[in-house]
Amino acid sequence: MQRKFIVGNWKMNGALSSNESLLKEVVGGLAQMSTVDCAVCVPFPYLAQAQALLRGTSVGVGAQDVHQTNKGAYTGEVSASMLHDFGCTHVIVGHSERRNLYGESSQLVAEKFLAAQQSGLTPILCVGETLEQREAGTTEAVIAEQLAAVIKLCGPESLRTAVIAYEPVWAIGTGKTASPEQAQNVHSFIRKSVAGSDQEFGRALRILYGGSVNASNAAELFAMPDINGGLIGGASLVAKDFLAICGAGQK
Repeated sequence: MQRKFIVGNWKMNGALSSNESLLKEVVGGLAQMSTVDCAVCVPFPYLAQAQALLRGTSVGVGAQDVHQTNKGAYTGEVSASMLHDFGCTHVIVGHSERRNLYGESSQLVAEKFLAAQQSGLTPILCVGETLEQREAGTTEAVIAEQLAAVIKLCGPESLRTAVIAYEPVWAIGTGKTASPEQAQNVHSFIRKSVAGSDQEFGRALRILYGGSVNASNAAELFAMPDINGGLIGGASLVAKDFLAICGAGQK
């Protein structure tokens, strides 16, 4: 069975003082968990702090977004090579908040995905549908389009060294969550769509669930055969809750 991967997405939260205590508690708790992988995606200003606190630990450092080009006159943007300089191993691309609030298209997300891989980062590609799309029965079509943009630009092999996160938009920050069976159905669709008949690729592909995972529902979600971990929002800001989710991911 593949090791679960638990990723904390702090979003626009954090402070120097509270970050230190949070990360130290997380590192301490994870020292007792040898069969789960973990990373935290922190806001850009805290990358140096996270790198310093997490160096030599089992916790990876990631970012929440990246620009699609490596350098240039793009005031306020951050490139993949810069993230790599700060010790990042992962970066989130295509989060629903980026797609919905900032109008990021699937093509732009694909370009960010490519930039991340070219600089040695592992992209965490977010895909998912809105409530309206789910009720209209177009969940699979929406996700297929989001995946197709990456496959067209980067090739299907690019997903071998990436992570996919399914995040039903209607369950992010709302307290709602897809049932384990609903989430499993979509994860299974993603795996089959990406891997096709390549069983080895299918088994190796990590697909995380990212819809209001918490300490009380994590174990049931992670028990599903195609859910390989979680992209955790609010619960990643509370060490006790985040560690409980990581604990649920232990083999």
